[in-house]
Parts: sequence; structure tokens; C-alpha cells
Amino acid sequence: MAPSYLNASLREHTTTIFAEMSELALATGSINLGQGFPDTDGPEEIKEAAIAAIRAGHNQYPPGPGIPELRRAVSRHQVEHYGLEYDPDREVLVTTGATEAIAASILSLCRPGDEVLVFEPYYDAYAACIDLAGATRRAVPLRPPGWSFDPADLASAMTPRTRLLVLNSPHNPTGKVFARPELEAIARLCVERDILVVTDEVYEHLIFEGEHVPIATLPGMRERTVTVSSGGKSFGLTGWKVGWACAPPALLGAVRAAKQFLTYVSGGPFQHAIARALEAGTRLTDPIRGALEHQRDVLCDGLAGLGFDVYRPAATYFAITDIRSIGHDDGVEFCRALPGRCGVVAIPTLDFYDHREAGRSLVRWAFCKRPSVLEEALTRLKSLPA
Repeated sequence: MAPSYLNASLREHTTTIFAEMSELALATGSINLGQGFPDTDGPEEIKEAAIAAIRAGHNQYPPGPGIPELRRAVSRHQVEHYGLEYDPDREVLVTTGATEAIAASILSLCRPGDEVLVFEPYYDAYAACIDLAGATRRAVPLRPPGWSFDPADLASAMTPRTRLLVLNSPHNPTGKVFARPELEAIARLCVERDILVVTDEVYEHLIFEGEHVPIATLPGMRERTVTVSSGGKSFGLTGWKVGWACAPPALLGAVRAAKQFLTYVSGGPFQHAIARALEAGTRLTDPIRGALEHQRDVLCDGLAGLGFDVYRPAATYFAITDIRSIGHDDGVEFCRALPGRCGVVAIPTLDFYDHREAGRSLVRWAFCKRPSVLEEALTRLKSLPA
């Protein structure tokens, strides 16, 4: 039970299923396919760049908006990949990972009583940030197997109080890449209803099928969108927590006002290294993406061979299965028992849903692990009792 002295909007988020499953992994010596971080380090040249930045004395507070080198690198990245132009001095903000950028965006752009739209299943941090802002969450379902949504559902979820839509593409936990027609439907409604958008695009370079289309590239959207990404996922350096937000000056100024009272600044030497990584571009991200695609296939093919109904992802670190195909219907119960039964940890998706019955039988697995680790996990899963 959460401590009674906590703010009410925090209580339901204090003990996350991620923490519970990680503790079970440690206690049982299980292979942890729950949390989404690689078990290998990122490119050697980028690690060396961080070491060089430390030795060069970049160890004190960096500038509040982020070091100029990284802001310029982010600006060039957006132009080169998407044709989106952002002034590095007025429209780019460096943050402590993408999660802080999302939190600062929601906290600064929403007031108590506002409504925020999310697609479910959703990354659980969105729910916590919306609650902290005193806003109300309204969820629009993504439906398997293709994780499509009905634009009519989105339109009906919009009310006069709708202030903001949070869009995650490529999408965690489903691995969905929103297609251009879907994004055009979202954009049309947001323009018509004058709704702001915060996009979480951290998996933008880890796509196996499809194309990443930032919604800010669509007509009427750049001026109402805060685009968020980070270096952690793209370069396999999740512990560095270097993210960024790109937006028109009026929106970014609000985000920066909230951000400065969250972490103020962080990661000085790592900012220098991620600037170097962005300059290297696809030379570094393509091998990472290729390795992840192979790891996805190892895990998904293996789970399918064990009888799981697998929704093969088009991107990200994660795959979802429906455990009803192997005779189970409660994902939370299944995942809590799994470490003791066969020494593997996965994550139930129930906490990613407002319409909880829709996620009851779904389980998320992380494939951002070495193939040998995934093979060992699959071997252990063969012993899973029916």
C-alpha cells in the first residue's frame, strides 16, 4: 500500500509492476525480459567521446537549454531526416531523457481540469504525468492484431476540455508504427479541435517495417506539436538519460519553464557524446537496428513455437503475446508466477490500460538482449507447466 502522506495523484503509481518484476528477477535469478534496456553497451566511439568530454573538463553545470553543440546536432538531425527546421537557440531544449521532456510538456501545457488523450496500451509514465498535472486521462483503444484505432473513437473522446494528445510512435508497448493515413486522421482532428500534441519518438531509428513519419511534418501540426526524442534508445545508452524537445518558441518556452524546476540541468559530458552520435547518424543506428531485428525474430519465432499468440512488432524493443493461447487468461498472475516456474521475467500489460479487461491476457517481452540470452529464456520457457 502506498504511504498515506503521498499526494493522492502519486499513490497509484508508487509500486509499479516494473519494480515488482525486477525485484522478482533478482530474488529468483531469472532472465529479465521485463524492463527495456539492452544488455550490451552502445558504440565504443561514443563511450570514448563521453570519456574525452570528462577529461576535457565538461563536468560542471551545462547551459540550461543544453550545450549548443547538442542543440545544433538535434536541429540538423530533424532537417536531414524529416525536413523539419528548428532554430537550435529558440526551438530545441535538452532534457534528462525523453521522460522528463514529456513530464515537463504535460505539466506546463495542462491545467487542472484539462483532458489529455492517450492511445492505450500506453507507457505508464504518461498516466503519472497527467495525474501530477491535475488533468484527466482519456484513453483511445489500439486493437490487436494490427493495433489499429477507429478515428471515430478518437473524435468521440475529444471534448471541449481536451487540451493535449500524447502520441507515441513507434509505440511502446505494441511496437506499432503509426501509418501516414492514421497520422493524417489524428492531425485533422487536432487542427479542427485546436488540440496540442506531444509526441514520444524515442524509437524513431529502431523500425523494422514501415516508415517513421513525425506528425509535426503534416499540415497545421508543427505549430501545435512538441516533438520528443532521446539518444538512449537509438544508440543503446539508456542510462545516460539525454533527451530533447523540439517545438515553436511559445510552446518550448513553457516546457523549459517546467523543466528547469525538475532537474535544472544534467549529463554535461554525455551531452557532448550524444552530439557526436547524432552527427554520425545512421552509420551507428543501422547496426543497432539490424541486431534488434534479429533479436526480435529470435524471440517472436521462439514464443510462437511454444504456442504463444505473438503480435510481431514493427519497431521498438518489445513484443506482446496473448497468453490465452497457452491456457492462461490473467497476465498479472502469469507474470508473478513465471520467475518461480521457469526463471524468466515478463511484464503484464494491465497497467497500460484504462479499459483493463482489454489488457488482461496480454504480456510484454523485451527482446533487446543478446541472442544467447533470448535462447536461454526460450529454453527455460519450454518447462512452463500447462
